[in-house]
Amino acid sequence: MLQLNVNDEISRLRSVVLGTAKSCGPVPKPDEAYDPKSLEHILAGTYPLEEEMVKEMEAFAKVFRKYDVEVFRPEVIENCNQIFSRDIAFVIGDKLIIANILPDREQEVEAILHVLEEIDEQNIIRPPEEVHVEGGDVMPWNDYIFIGTYTADDYATHITARTNKAAVEFISQLFPQKKIRPFELRKSKNARENALHLDCCFQPLGKGKAILHRNGFLVEDEYRWLVDFFGKENIFEISAEEMYHMYSNVFSISPDVVVSERNFTRLNNWLRENGFTVEEIPYSEIAKQEGLLRCSTLPLVRE
Repeated sequence: MLQLNVNDEISRLRSVVLGTAKSCGPVPKPDEAYDPKSLEHILAGTYPLEEEMVKEMEAFAKVFRKYDVEVFRPEVIENCNQIFSRDIAFVIGDKLIIANILPDREQEVEAILHVLEEIDEQNIIRPPEEVHVEGGDVMPWNDYIFIGTYTADDYATHITARTNKAAVEFISQLFPQKKIRPFELRKSKNARENALHLDCCFQPLGKGKAILHRNGFLVEDEYRWLVDFFGKENIFEISAEEMYHMYSNVFSISPDVVVSERNFTRLNNWLRENGFTVEEIPYSEIAKQEGLLRCSTLPLVRE
């Protein structure tokens, strides 16, 4: 049996689900796009090719093997995009919460049944229907759980609004011993302004550092709270252009090892200057779907 254990974003990773780009289906039609960045690339004729994305994910898998991480992959469903395993479930402590995601993605959960069978079913939680939540919005951080949300009245009109008020309340009840800290995110049909998930504008790192993008947050005070929490000197503030390219969506294998996109020169240099080992891989094709390294992973066990 798998003993789930995830209490932060950085402790030594032992077991993870990494999505798959195999058989991810034809280029979606414009009205099938889940997010503005995908739509942009569909319309421009630059939507990523499956063979390129498969290569990128294999490069990620190779890094996990290098660090002796147990890697599960979803069963391949024909013509189904299964890259972003963070969307379908997430682990806090010893509980795996199945996300209530866009209805036509439910089969992605079925593709990881072989993983769920390794987990004590008492530790698998399915939230009630009114709870909308995706793993990209949920970050356990020791005593805290950070949650990206959108609670304005027009929530239902935004396909980019993925985690609602009911989710914040549900997680608060599920983990009464944790401090729940929600953040209102900026939702937009413009890919250069839209924060699809919390991990698109914020990422805590080891050594007390964090990556942050001010304009991803709707409420200035909530952004300021993070600046105060980590300390201004510890924050790598990214530009709108860098947020668009998903600079904050890197992935920590341990407190001092970060997997990053090889083109993120400014970030990768800063990480190295601050004592991190940076495992650079190509991931720019997958980034065209408004998701990157953290989005592709579902950590199950961290030490």
